[in-house]
Amino acid sequence: MFIAKESKKKREARVREIMERLDAHYGDHPMIFLQAKNAWQLLFATILSAQCTDARVNMVTEKLFQKYKSLEDFASCNLKELEEDIHSTGFYHNKAKNIKACATVLVEEYGGEVPKDIDSLTALPGVGRKTGNLILGNIFHIPSIVVDTHVKRISNRLGLADSSDPTKTEFQLMDVLPEEFWIRWNTHIIALGRTLCTSQKPKCELCYLNDLCPSVKGDPETWRSPAERKKEKAADGKRK
Repeated sequence: MFIAKESKKKREARVREIMERLDAHYGDHPMIFLQAKNAWQLLFATILSAQCTDARVNMVTEKLFQKYKSLEDFASCNLKELEEDIHSTGFYHNKAKNIKACATVLVEEYGGEVPKDIDSLTALPGVGRKTGNLILGNIFHIPSIVVDTHVKRISNRLGLADSSDPTKTEFQLMDVLPEEFWIRWNTHIIALGRTLCTSQKPKCELCYLNDLCPSVKGDPETWRSPAERKKEKAADGKRK
């Protein structure tokens, strides 16, 4: 939800104040949630993180990257065995298939190197814009905005985006956020979303951004799709 009649100058000032406060709480560098020693390890860890906690992924990859020490190891691995190795992350059939296929492409088409552009990254098996932008920013330090569920929700609540679509949200944020903030916006917003600005019952009264947030008196729900809003409204009715 964009703020009606907010001038570009006022929005820029509000964005900088938001970022200053986020930096004060979380530091002026992107935080590390997934443990990885190189680009392909982070790529595979991010694929594993879909519908899984970072803590669980880190537990799995600690052993996984000891067993499979190179892209060639993943490319030539037994698929069923890989499924067993990553079983606890959920959706292990698709994740194992994508990781093995991705490793094969990286070895055969990129000489074992992870590409540095979003089009090549998103052409890899199992890699979408969220994962691709994470690699660009965290590994190659190329300004990019990662939009996950926390970023989509909170950016809408803060009046810096107005869409339930992750890609549209990404491009809207590129218009309103200074490029210097792009990379760490994701990790800072994730931290805020896990503690205060939760999906259900956000703790607005405790939030250090509440005087800068247009949603403090009510969630605009623009981060949910129409179908999600209808489903949530029905659930609220049952709870009442």
